[in-house]
Amino acid sequence: MELEAFSIQQFCAAHGLSRSSFYNLVKAGTAPRLMKVGTRTLISREAAIDWRRDREADSKSEAA
Repeated sequence: MELEAFSIQQFCAAHGLSRSSFYNLVKAGTAPRLMKVGTRTLISREAAIDWRRDREADSKSEAA
């Protein structure tokens, strides 16, 4: 079964990021959209997909 939402730890593991790198992305304004569910902070599957697309687009524009 595919996850519908990632915890920050799961997102970092799935994308090869350290937690400190993730929080650097948050600080830079380039992290995926976050949602609060009760006391938990989650990243939806859609937000992760959008984040990857944005990173790919950024990479293409930097290479041009």
